[in-house]
Amino acid sequence: EIIGQLSRSQESAPAVLFERVKGSALPVVVNLLGSQSRMCRALGVTSFEEIAQRISGMLKPQIPEGWLDQLKLVPQLAQLARLPPRIVRTGVCQQIVRLGRDVDLAEVPALQCWPLDAGPMITQTQVYTRHPVTLERKVGCERLQIKDRAAGWLHYSRFSDGCQNLLEYRRLGQQMPVAIALGGDPVCIFTAAAPLPRQIDACLLAGFLRNAPVELVKCRTIDLEVPAGAEIVIEGYIDPTEPWETAGPFGDRNGHYNLGHQFPVLHVTAVTHRANPVYCATVVGPPPQEEFWLMKAAERMFLPVLQLLFPEVVDVNVPRAGAQSNLCFVSIRKRYPQQARKVLSGLWGLTALMFTKVVVVVDEHVNVQNADEVWFQVGANVHPGRDLVLCEGPGDLLDHASPICGAGHKLGLDATRKYPEENHPRPWPEELRMTKEVQSLVRNRWREYGLPGGD
Repeated sequence: EIIGQLSRSQESAPAVLFERVKGSALPVVVNLLGSQSRMCRALGVTSFEEIAQRISGMLKPQIPEGWLDQLKLVPQLAQLARLPPRIVRTGVCQQIVRLGRDVDLAEVPALQCWPLDAGPMITQTQVYTRHPVTLERKVGCERLQIKDRAAGWLHYSRFSDGCQNLLEYRRLGQQMPVAIALGGDPVCIFTAAAPLPRQIDACLLAGFLRNAPVELVKCRTIDLEVPAGAEIVIEGYIDPTEPWETAGPFGDRNGHYNLGHQFPVLHVTAVTHRANPVYCATVVGPPPQEEFWLMKAAERMFLPVLQLLFPEVVDVNVPRAGAQSNLCFVSIRKRYPQQARKVLSGLWGLTALMFTKVVVVVDEHVNVQNADEVWFQVGANVHPGRDLVLCEGPGDLLDHASPICGAGHKLGLDATRKYPEENHPRPWPEELRMTKEVQSLVRNRWREYGLPGGD
């Protein structure tokens, strides 16, 4: 409730360190990345747009025209070659090692954020798994609900990469090793939470953002590696032959308690940590919360990727009120009929936006970062009998409004200017816009008018 009050009362809620935690010897830090300024500082940039520029430069490098430009490109390529994660022999995350009967998850000051939560939950995780055949590393941000001193329910979504890996282990009849890192470099926290395409290694992306390779250390009881600078690491395995168990309810970002679901049991084999660790946690709940700023950074970072896939895209905004998967605004350069529907189909086909319940498409001059502008265009340009697009497919497991868990409908709103071929035979009127000459004249002479404000 302390974090909730702070988040609701100010745009940049502070991080809070609780030094004396009842029932635990570990201090707890909450809301570490709960503002735009701290999120930018953690990523080593001055603004989210700077991340987008770096990603854009990597995706669309300028083609060198002469030998001098070619020489300038060599350091950039050499830099990329240095960024894959690096295995080190030791790490501060293993200064203290507890194995076997010494393991006790009760020593971790996991939070029970909401009154009706079924139990304490370890949040802001970095969950490491590896595909049993390709050996590709996957990192997610699934919560761990504590079951007993050496076991917990790992809150996997059936759509997550980690869960897909688990299905492969089940097919092979093997146990799946799992490592959960807590704290450490905020960039690793960010890349674990970001909705990455399956082909992207979160540790490689973290190295790119940090401009230095992530240092990994081998786990003590399982064949996985984790960030050497983590505060706490939980090692264990999931037996795919064991039945999943019902866990929950628990409060979530949609502002409601998510009803109990079936989850796999993680059997803990080791807990390692720094000599004096700080437990990093996040409060899961409706916006505004820390999770919003993680996703906002991801949104800006992946805008160049969207523009590479869909060149007509100008900007995108996943607004705070949408709680990550309920609402998305996108502006496009519309050049032909039905182009908005083409973009809608493409966005719902992407992993990062496949659950988005409502997507609004507007013309290029509309500022999608201003919700009032977007909804004005909806009111002005949408004809309900023509411009609503319904799509049925995979749904957010947290969507309690959907009749079937994990499946449902999405709604697209085409709020763009219409062509005659889009079932609009009448002429489309011009929008009210003042000429640039008059705007410039008024701006330059504003002080003469003796009026407050002005651009």
